[in-house]
Amino acid sequence: MLVNRDFARHYARSFELNSFNDNGLEVDLPTIHEILYLRRGLGQPGGKLPLFDLDGQEVNPDVVKRCLQAGWAQPWFKNPLKPDWLVCKLTEHGRQVASAP
Repeated sequence: MLVNRDFARHYARSFELNSFNDNGLEVDLPTIHEILYLRRGLGQPGGKLPLFDLDGQEVNPDVVKRCLQAGWAQPWFKNPLKPDWLVCKLTEHGRQVASAP
C-alpha cells in the first residue's frame, strides 16, 4: 500500500487525541448503598434524607458521611434530641446522581 507520508502526518495531527484514564472514576461514582440512600430523598419534602433504612435500622453513618463529602447531601439541621444523628437533605448534584438511570 502506498501512502503519501506528508499527507498522512498532516491528517494524523488533525485528530484531537485524548487519553482516557479512568483510574479516578471509581471515587466519583456512588455505591449501590449511597444510590439507594439518595433516592429515598427524591420523594421527600425538601429532599430530606432518611435516618432509617426500610427495615427500620439506622442508616450506616459511613454512607451518610461519604454522601456529604461527595457533595450529594448537605446537613439540614441539628436534632436537639439526638445530636449525634445527621439530618441531611439532597443537594442539586445529589438529585442528579439519584435520578440517573
